[in-house]
Amino acid sequence: MATTQATPDLIASKRVITVPPAQRSLARQLESFLPYLLLLPSSLFLVIFIALPMVQALILSIRSPEGVWTLQYLNTMVHDVNFVDALRNTFLLIVFAVPLQFAFAIVMGLLLQNNLRGSSLFLYFWTIPLAVSDLAAGLVWLAVFGDRGYLNSVLRITGIMPIAFSWLSFENYGTLLMAVVIAEVWRATAIVMVIVVAGLQLIPPDYMEAAEVFGASRWQRIWHVQLPMIRPSLQVALILRTILAFQVFAVVIALAGRAMPVLASEAYSRYGELNPNGAAAYALLILTFSLITTVVYLRTLRTSEEEMGR
Repeated sequence: MATTQATPDLIASKRVITVPPAQRSLARQLESFLPYLLLLPSSLFLVIFIALPMVQALILSIRSPEGVWTLQYLNTMVHDVNFVDALRNTFLLIVFAVPLQFAFAIVMGLLLQNNLRGSSLFLYFWTIPLAVSDLAAGLVWLAVFGDRGYLNSVLRITGIMPIAFSWLSFENYGTLLMAVVIAEVWRATAIVMVIVVAGLQLIPPDYMEAAEVFGASRWQRIWHVQLPMIRPSLQVALILRTILAFQVFAVVIALAGRAMPVLASEAYSRYGELNPNGAAAYALLILTFSLITTVVYLRTLRTSEEEMGR
């Protein structure tokens, strides 16, 4: 008798619910628009805080307050007394700092990937600079390289250099550049390391096992398997770090002040002199260099599917 009463309920539970065609069409339309809705917040952020300021900087650099289109501000920038020095210093920082950051980041990433004892502790120490602002990083290294800093104190106590050395003076340009490069490498290597580690973790274990079976040494596995497989990650990191290196400012100001002008500091100085058009000219130059290097990196470091082993 209980079975007879439960049978209608069981049949009702298996009844297929039909959705009207109009509702199915609306659901499909909403599903097709869902990716665009998810991209909407980031798109608005890029437009409001990046695209619009770029357009405004472009207009300010070639248009006078009276509304006249002119190249006067760009010409003034090129003939500025600090322009050549700022250009040279910016490119020297990129040439020295960016390769060192990638070399250290790749070594750190490979050490973490091998799961050595204590690697988790090293990860915490290596990522500390991510929580430090640019200005704070500059002040930290100012306490090291200053005339009364830790480096001179150690050299004086050990008797290596009884007289304090001016590491950050304009007369000692080599040591000044070295200090800025060290500070920038310490500050920004961690972000490259995070990208490298993410790329290494995406490599299928079968690739490394196959290379080991075929007799490849550890160096051969790194050079011929791991590094080619993380080329897309290295490309992203290289573009990111080069663009940010063109914008380096706070670390240089904290360590060198006006003794070592860079493009970003010159833009800041022009704005501080109530010359927004001149500042926009420097900003336009930084943007141009950033776009050129991005295009060059995308073309030269392009990775095909065959090279990725897919």
